[in-house]
Amino acid sequence: MKIRKELWFGLSFMALVIIGAATLLLSVEKITNGHLGLLMLSLVVTAIMLGFPTAFTLMGMGMIFTWLAYNRDTTKTLDLMVQAAFKTMASDVLIAIPLFVFMGYLVERANLIEKLFKSLHLAMARIPGSLAVATLVTCAIFATATGIVGAVVTLMGLLALPAMLRAGYSVPLAAGAITAGGCLGILIPPSVLLIVYGATAGVSVVQLYAGAFFPGLMLTGLYILYVILVAKIKPQWAPPLSAADRAVTLPPLTQQLTTGTDKYALTGLFSALKGKRNADVPLGHILRQLAIVVLPGLLFLLAVVTSYQAVTTVNAEAVYDIQQIGSSSSSSAPSADTGGLQEPPQEDGLKEPVAEGGLQEPPSGDVKEPPGAEAPAAAPAAASVAEPPAATAASADKPPAAASTRDAPTWWWVCFAIFGALVALFYLFLSFARLEIFKMLLTSFFPLMVLIISVLGSIVMGLATPTEAAAMGALGGFILAIAYKRLTLSVLQESVFLTAKTSAMVCWLFVGSAIFSAAFALLGGQELVETWVLSMNLSKTQFLVMSQAIIFVLGWPLEWTEIIVIFMPIFIPLLDNFGVDPLFFGLLVALNLQTAFLSPPVAMAAFYLKGVAPKHVTLNQIFLGMLPFMGIQILAIVLLYQFPAIGLWLPQLLYK
Repeated sequence: MKIRKELWFGLSFMALVIIGAATLLLSVEKITNGHLGLLMLSLVVTAIMLGFPTAFTLMGMGMIFTWLAYNRDTTKTLDLMVQAAFKTMASDVLIAIPLFVFMGYLVERANLIEKLFKSLHLAMARIPGSLAVATLVTCAIFATATGIVGAVVTLMGLLALPAMLRAGYSVPLAAGAITAGGCLGILIPPSVLLIVYGATAGVSVVQLYAGAFFPGLMLTGLYILYVILVAKIKPQWAPPLSAADRAVTLPPLTQQLTTGTDKYALTGLFSALKGKRNADVPLGHILRQLAIVVLPGLLFLLAVVTSYQAVTTVNAEAVYDIQQIGSSSSSSAPSADTGGLQEPPQEDGLKEPVAEGGLQEPPSGDVKEPPGAEAPAAAPAAASVAEPPAATAASADKPPAAASTRDAPTWWWVCFAIFGALVALFYLFLSFARLEIFKMLLTSFFPLMVLIISVLGSIVMGLATPTEAAAMGALGGFILAIAYKRLTLSVLQESVFLTAKTSAMVCWLFVGSAIFSAAFALLGGQELVETWVLSMNLSKTQFLVMSQAIIFVLGWPLEWTEIIVIFMPIFIPLLDNFGVDPLFFGLLVALNLQTAFLSPPVAMAAFYLKGVAPKHVTLNQIFLGMLPFMGIQILAIVLLYQFPAIGLWLPQLLYK
């Protein structure tokens, strides 16, 4: 029987794990509970690689070793399992997972991806490697909206791979663009990976979303830059589109308004308003086209006016003239004849009672009211506590503060110049063909962008919690499916079933992870690992390099869920010893775990694509195409480490 190379690799990796665990146990003089914890860890990894379900492997191994840690006390072991399950059920953060997943399945079934890919590849027709660039942009947008790697890779494999192969693209380049682009959904928020990491590490999911935004854009930009450079250097790998592939078909009514698709649209539409030769074209059609043409300008003006007012208006702070308690001032001290409350006279001060004869009642005749106390009885109107005269005068003379203005910041002018230039270029080169492409984008690109921006914006700006934003996103996906007439009872049933299946998997993973982590800590495995790491006298940089290298290697045989729930509870307690921010570490891990979907032999993205690719496309070609993108991911990790502001600037700006 011939064994495949991938199986050889997996068996060899498992053998290395078992040999390493055995060597560790045999090399020590006395086997402690901490060594049993390391044995449990290696057995869990081996069992997962053999194909056992991750969640139940963690629970089973955790229960067995917890029973050993509790000296075979079954009651305490079962109590720990119940507490771990209840802790997962009571987590508020995990509620966002089924809502985001449900949104993803509904958006996927709205069938926007075909329109999105077609409109983007026509809009980018003159860019080198336009089909691959459009594939990456489509994958980034759709993966962000759905967060489902398998669905995005499968759909783009059915849609974009045949188009790129027909255009003469290299098989490795086409396969690498699809697999790498489809994996962006686990990094760019709203990402389920970030929710799982936040719940595991105790980091704010809102800050993780804000921090992962720019690293996700950076990684997407590096992918696109690589494709453009390859298309420039090796044009035979990514040939330019032919004129037939770039052709845009105009609607019949629009064809009567122009003699060619390259004619300027503004003059053509305005002349059609009074042209007699366009009598067969309804006026409503012309007005609708003009409304679409002026829409970008109106939106730009609206954004400029509202944003300028927001950044230049300084709201006045309310000022209250309240005298500090305990302060004394001659100008604000109430006089004795105002009838207010006064201190009793301090002529003799407080004295001890006479010691002779013990304590005695004071003579009733000597008890007198303090001076000024008769005033309230004589004048009831003056008995209330009045405002100090100075405060009253100040409040009467001082008008309410008004809002002031300030100059617009530099970043606003930069954004104004960039978007203004884009709008100007849009109107300067607006042909009838580009107008049709813009209309296609309006029905595919912009609805998804509105959904993504509304969900992310509400989270990042603090308008809603991730759970509330996820609920609104699920409602938005529901509306999109209705708007595109894709919402049927069968689609709804399938979406609900897949959502429940995915959510149950994640929640059982958390239960198993909690039991496993508790057993590992009870056995002293965490303490043993921490002692071993600290004995190496590593610097912060060396620790980060070592941890990311371990996660990179673990990404070959394991998936990201297993790495997060098994190994993050081991790494997180070590961060304080090296002064590493858990938020920054999470961003590095999220970038690193992109490789978990691309690295063989468990490169799930490759198998998703192979399942829908033509027969002549081999797994080796797909793996070969993914290697450059894995190198780009490592480059992105290095850039993020060298320039932490890429990930930390936005959280510090919004939540400092």
